[in-house]
Amino acid sequence: MKTVSIKVRGAILSGMILLMCLFIWHMATTQKVAPPSGISSNSSEYNSLMGQGGGETVQKTGFPTLTQMGQTIYKQLSHPFYDNGPNDKGIGIQLAYSLARVGLGFLLAMLVAIPFGFWIGMSPLAYEAFNPFIQILKPISPLAWMPIALYTIKDSSISGIFVIFICSVWPMLLNTAFGVANVRKELLNVAKTLEVSPLRKAFLVILPAAAPTILTGMRISMGIAWLVIVAAEMLVGGTGVGYFLWNEWNNLSLSSVIFAILLIGIVGMLLDTAFGKLQKAVSYAD
Repeated sequence: MKTVSIKVRGAILSGMILLMCLFIWHMATTQKVAPPSGISSNSSEYNSLMGQGGGETVQKTGFPTLTQMGQTIYKQLSHPFYDNGPNDKGIGIQLAYSLARVGLGFLLAMLVAIPFGFWIGMSPLAYEAFNPFIQILKPISPLAWMPIALYTIKDSSISGIFVIFICSVWPMLLNTAFGVANVRKELLNVAKTLEVSPLRKAFLVILPAAAPTILTGMRISMGIAWLVIVAAEMLVGGTGVGYFLWNEWNNLSLSSVIFAILLIGIVGMLLDTAFGKLQKAVSYAD
């Protein structure tokens, strides 16, 4: 009951913070000012120029107003899947391209990182042999691999998938190795006493015990992958949310840029929430 109360109060507080931010946005982008001296407030030409019907005028900053943002959001979401050519696709199509690249790169990273992490987690010798290479490659920015990927693969879309793979593999690999290496000794001793085969021990003892740590690595990897794909698409162009954002900036449509930023944040939050649910599902209750 106490937890529910905290969640409700937290939701109310979040709503109040959102309303305060929107109010500040409105006040910052819309300022009422009087006409310049020598010009009547009822001047039709001046009011037409300022977009008003009379009286006090509204001086707009270069930043889009809430009304303009609402119009942009409605425009983008009312027809999200239109396709009028290479540089004019709906946000739904752009988002689908980004999610497909992230999903494929992430899946490839899983196929490599989890088995390899199991191996080096169960073998101290393998861990010591490969750890120097992992520590050297891990800090390298994923985008630093983009020129090499473009040169060798010669395909921008596949290069983006490779960048997602290279940035996703390290958190999963290290968390898998850590989780496997730190399985409770009691569980391993019981499996040894029962003479469980290595394969059955891996799937029935080690994997359930290490699953929360593995899911943590997957959650971190997904967050990094979604962050990187936007930057990669801004570089290589073509399709995707990152390309959409950069293209709208080139078109000087700041409201569309802000819309893309909000969409990236919301999708990232949903992906993180999904992995958080999975992580909670495989965690043992206290």
